[in-house]
Amino acid sequence: MHWAIIVIILLVVIVFIALTIKIVPQQRVGVVERLGKYHRLLTPGLNILIPIIDQVRVYHDLRIQQANVPPQTVITKDNVQVQIDTIIFYQVIGPEQATYGISDYVYGVRNITTATMRQIIGKLELDETLSGREKISTEIRIALDEATEKWGVRIERVEVIDIKPPLDIQEAMDKQMKAERNKRAIVLEAEAAKQDMILRAEGDKQSKILKAEGDKEARIREAEGLRQAQELEALGEAKAIQAIAEAEKNRIELLRAAGLDENVLAYRSFEALTEIAKGPANKVFIPANTVETLGSIGAIGELFKAAKAEP
Repeated sequence: MHWAIIVIILLVVIVFIALTIKIVPQQRVGVVERLGKYHRLLTPGLNILIPIIDQVRVYHDLRIQQANVPPQTVITKDNVQVQIDTIIFYQVIGPEQATYGISDYVYGVRNITTATMRQIIGKLELDETLSGREKISTEIRIALDEATEKWGVRIERVEVIDIKPPLDIQEAMDKQMKAERNKRAIVLEAEAAKQDMILRAEGDKQSKILKAEGDKEARIREAEGLRQAQELEALGEAKAIQAIAEAEKNRIELLRAAGLDENVLAYRSFEALTEIAKGPANKVFIPANTVETLGSIGAIGELFKAAKAEP
């Protein structure tokens, strides 16, 4: 009997301590009610309650949470049924409002998302719906912000995960995409062929231009070489003529230095003709107008002989 009383007292103490001391983890809060009325919030750490009088109504996680909205079948403006999967990221910022403002804020967020999505998609055609995920997400988030502000919940982000049109439309879209890809491939192939032809023509053009430039440069160099050769040849001939003239000039000066003038040279030429005419087969014809000249030359010869006879 004694041990039974001790055990009962220990149990009462343990229950009293359990009802009095509450340890709350980080990023969590508890809503405390005193005699059924909101009293305060339990903050992270050690908290003391009055047993039986104070009770914890609910705990809220203050971290960002996510809620998956079940796939919804909605109708677009052009009467096409599409199935949309959505996920919502939210955070409790007012634990008191989240407790007493709505019975289940997650369920309310899902319902508002579904209703807003139907309104938005009903204003869009299929092509706009498939390409307007960002627009749909933004409009849903704006609508949720207006509703959840009173619930102590903040919508962080709304993501449209997938948009699935009917199977027949998917097949038609696949065929269209395949046709577009084939078209792009044909266009790219034609463009590549065009570029190849352009590059080939450009290369041929550049080749002809370079060849013409080379021929032109070769002709210019050939003409320049011919001109230089002619100049050198003319210069050589001029130098040769100059050398001959110089030699003749020197010869004449030497003859004059030896006392031989033009009359003596003429007489010497006449003597050479005489020697030539002595041969039996040689005949020398002298023009008539040269007789006077020859007479003068004979006189010159006499004078030349007299000059030699003098001592």
